[in-house]
Amino acid sequence: MADNDNGVGGLGWFLAGLGLGAVIGVLYAPKSGKETREDLVAGALDAKERAAVLAQQAKDRAAELAEQGRQQVGDYVDRGKEYYDRGRTQWSQYVEKGKGLVQEQQDKVSAAIDAGKEAYVATTHDHS
Repeated sequence: MADNDNGVGGLGWFLAGLGLGAVIGVLYAPKSGKETREDLVAGALDAKERAAVLAQQAKDRAAELAEQGRQQVGDYVDRGKEYYDRGRTQWSQYVEKGKGLVQEQQDKVSAAIDAGKEAYVATTHDHS
């Protein structure tokens, strides 16, 4: 008898599964050709809009990065000019200092020559 109950119970489950499958099949049945085409067109338009948004975001980001690059280049140029000006100023200071040292040495040499002349004159007049 147990075998008989399993057969009836199995048939019941089979019929229940068959009915459930039919309901699910109706719910997920393909749409008509017109509805499918409309869905494809709507999906394509949606994808086009998303692509346009992404393209605009990429364009904006590229412009932002380009501007940052221009600013960095400008900063480097300004810094280079500053270093050039600083170096030029230091060079001018060294040149002026060098001129001063040369003049000072020329003055000392002239003074030594004058002192030598005076000493020579003094010694030659004293002996004459």
